Amino acid sequence: MSTPLLNHFQSNQPTIEERIAAGKKIREIFPRIEQANYKPAANRADPVSILEEQAKTRLQELVPIRYARMLTSPFSFLRGGAAIMAADLATSKATGITVQTCGDMHVANFGVFASAERNLIFGINDFDETLPGPWEWDLKRLVASIVVSGRFLAADENLCRESVMTAVRCYRKRMREYAYMGNMELNYTTIDEKHVLKAMPSHQKEIKKVMSRARTRTQMQVLGKLTDIVDDKYRFRDDAPLIVHETHTQAGRPIEEAMGLWLASYFPSLLDDRKALLSHYRIVDVARKVVGVGSVGTRCWIVFLTGNDTRDPLFLQAKEAQASVLEPFVSGSVYKNHGQRVVAGQRLIQGAPDIFLGWGELDGIHYYVRQLRDMKGGVQFEPGKVDIENIPAYCELCGWALALAHAKSGDAAMITGYVGNSDELDEAMFDFAVAYARQTEKDYKALVDAKKSGRIKVASEAR
Repeated sequence: MSTPLLNHFQSNQPTIEERIAAGKKIREIFPRIEQANYKPAANRADPVSILEEQAKTRLQELVPIRYARMLTSPFSFLRGGAAIMAADLATSKATGITVQTCGDMHVANFGVFASAERNLIFGINDFDETLPGPWEWDLKRLVASIVVSGRFLAADENLCRESVMTAVRCYRKRMREYAYMGNMELNYTTIDEKHVLKAMPSHQKEIKKVMSRARTRTQMQVLGKLTDIVDDKYRFRDDAPLIVHETHTQAGRPIEEAMGLWLASYFPSLLDDRKALLSHYRIVDVARKVVGVGSVGTRCWIVFLTGNDTRDPLFLQAKEAQASVLEPFVSGSVYKNHGQRVVAGQRLIQGAPDIFLGWGELDGIHYYVRQLRDMKGGVQFEPGKVDIENIPAYCELCGWALALAHAKSGDAAMITGYVGNSDELDEAMFDFAVAYARQTEKDYKALVDAKKSGRIKVASEAR
């Protein structure tokens, strides 16, 4: 007897060439040059009001830290203003080709991390906003971040242009490669250290430095950096307001009871082999931690567990998962809660996710969980911490990783048909990036003015 699912597997699937042709056809309706267009909507919301609306669901005592971090630079503002840009992108035209988007795509949201096999992988490392949506939205946010961060780092227009063009060119090149790749081969594809070194022979020294630094970021390194010995036992080191021991949750539940309930909720989301591994550990300490820029004010707990002894530590981070900033503009999540949404999106597009990646719930708040650090590392976009001459090479890696994420979750052949082989899309994306960089700088000034007028309360230092 035929079933809808069986019919799906028996139906004739369009060929690669047919899907590429379908992508090319979209150019007739939406020429690539039009991707350059950015004009703020006549009824565009005040950017500060969007941030104030988000603040209503945050821990109020931490919101001033969020503003302080966003006021560090226009790039920090862009990082924290994903909801602002989502609203702007939603007013623009799109091809209609959907992928699992990152939702908060910018140059600081890439890095290296350890696979289950302990290999270092380069890829996207932030999925709080992930949701199915237009592939262009990720690419446009990425290129805008390249120009905004480049200007902050004193890169001239030529270097910003080269960086954007390199990122988009690599995105197109890799997407074509993935379009012709078998589905199973694509599923197993990652960007590991060997691939990066091979693709960038002139940047061996810089790449090896980042990889070597990531290898030092182990559970034992966290033990030394974030804990002290108190009464002959390791405990998290308080660093108020960034790391704080709490006696009760916001709902008034004793923290010991709360952690037991949280663990019981999180445990079923793991695969059986991960459950067996985690069962050998016990919780010894818990603290609340401030993380990120845009995430500041959301609830985040760090959990210290030990196995056989103190030389066998495990650190987990449970971060509140709120609705994606894209949700008002695309179809809502199909998952029961936003913790599951984040985890499902990450598993779909990252390729080699954390072995303890999962989700749980406590007092009606949903969290996603991962290791606090597991050979994670990346480039710090701060003056004096990055050589601006290396930015184009780094942006090439970003374009590569974004193409892989979109190919795994969308139709690589159709995207390939649209983006093509010429530099028309590259030029358009640079023009968009420059236009949106100007918008970001105006919005940043609006936040500066809100501070000066007393409209918002800002912490004395971002820390």
